[in-house]
Amino acid sequence: MTNISRRRAIGMAGAGLAAAGAVQTAFAAGKAETWDLTCGVLVVGSGYAGLCAAIEARNAGAEVLLVEKMAILGGNSLLCGGGIAAPGSDLQKAAGIKDSADQLYRDMLKSGGGLVHEELARVVADNALPTYEWVRDYIGVKFDRLAFHGGHSVARSAAYMKGNGAQLVKPLVEKAKSLGVTIRSRTRLEDIILENGRVVGAVLREGFKFPDEKSGRLIRCRVKKGLVLAGGGFSQNVALRSLHDPRLGAQLESTNQPGATGDALMAAQRIGAVDIQMDWIQLGPWTSPDEPGFGVAPKIVEAVVGYGFMVDPETGLRFVNETGNRKVRSDAIVKTGHPAVLCVSQDNVGHVPPFALEKGLQNGVVKAFDSAEALADFHKIPKDAFMKTLGEWNAAIEAKKDPKFSAKIFDDTKKNAGKFYSVRLWPRVHYTMGGLAITPKAEVLGNDLKPIPGLFAAGEICGGVHGMVRLGTVSIVDCLLFGRIAGRNAAAL
Repeated sequence: MTNISRRRAIGMAGAGLAAAGAVQTAFAAGKAETWDLTCGVLVVGSGYAGLCAAIEARNAGAEVLLVEKMAILGGNSLLCGGGIAAPGSDLQKAAGIKDSADQLYRDMLKSGGGLVHEELARVVADNALPTYEWVRDYIGVKFDRLAFHGGHSVARSAAYMKGNGAQLVKPLVEKAKSLGVTIRSRTRLEDIILENGRVVGAVLREGFKFPDEKSGRLIRCRVKKGLVLAGGGFSQNVALRSLHDPRLGAQLESTNQPGATGDALMAAQRIGAVDIQMDWIQLGPWTSPDEPGFGVAPKIVEAVVGYGFMVDPETGLRFVNETGNRKVRSDAIVKTGHPAVLCVSQDNVGHVPPFALEKGLQNGVVKAFDSAEALADFHKIPKDAFMKTLGEWNAAIEAKKDPKFSAKIFDDTKKNAGKFYSVRLWPRVHYTMGGLAITPKAEVLGNDLKPIPGLFAAGEICGGVHGMVRLGTVSIVDCLLFGRIAGRNAAAL
């Protein structure tokens, strides 16, 4: 194992490829005694992308091993708000909403700010509805409502019942196990093994106890067909994220689970995989400083944009389009230098999942008031300015048009009056749009801009799909869809 530790000391730049050559020599595929185990397809990561890759690879006839470095399966997928962007779904039709793959594609290009790799976005848009139907019909997930997310042109996010990622992770795990996929937790990818430029195996650390990098023991896994990287992003790797965007240091918390450190991404970089757009890192504008992590605030906030309004508590004034995309809102909040306050009346919280509102009230992230004046007093907002803002917002609701910031106002929005709720908001590091460069077949590109034979990737570990700004619940389609594509193609080798 001398070559492995030496390579780690050298680092990723330039010398990484030379070190990879050392690994090839030490663990040549033809020497059976060097392998501790063998599989057809190895999948790294147990979130949506990894589980879908494992399911599809197994359905294609491959022997599949899925490894997860953490003790609990699911990764960040467990924490997601719960929904799939699905243009033309049964839920949209029931609500009388006209939508299409082309419209979703246009929304992705618009939010992506010219940085979207169009061929990847086209794959997502064209297959979003079939992906939703696959999850509903084959995996057996129930959806109970439509949700609107900022930056979308219409409400198109089909939300899971109970509204959290576990409602999809659990049935995906059950499906994978029922098909015969072998799943190992606390097993971390250390290195990728090449022979003649092709992926033939991986060095794994079994018995890994996060975050102790020396825990467990190293084993060698032979991969006869393909390796799928679905290890997620790097929002919790402060050194890596601040290397690409110095503003995102330790002073900013993250919504992600602790293991989102980019291990699999960096393993691919060390064998010459190309990364793109690594400095495009998204902040979530709907998190609250009054609770840790992802929390319950996003489920409430995204359900009331277009119904309630957001103010700067120092001025009592609105300062941004509440239904704008995540970057627009996050940048505007950070620019004020302090948390914003979202305000909404009791009559306008009908789209909030009841469990979310109840939990928010219990943990204190949501505050309830008998009047708008009481809300202003509690948050020390200038009352005259606040009441004027409330009047202007109610006038916009009546006119169904926001003359100040062009926020989207929904047909069922009522004037905000009577009892009120508030949520304080401060952004957290949420999603890394950049990552490994892939083809529409989920093949990972090497530094010669050609696919690395035997290497595939899906989900947040990849870049180019979303560009500058990721639209809410589109990443879930991205993970599910490209996971399935990667699994099928890895099994076909």
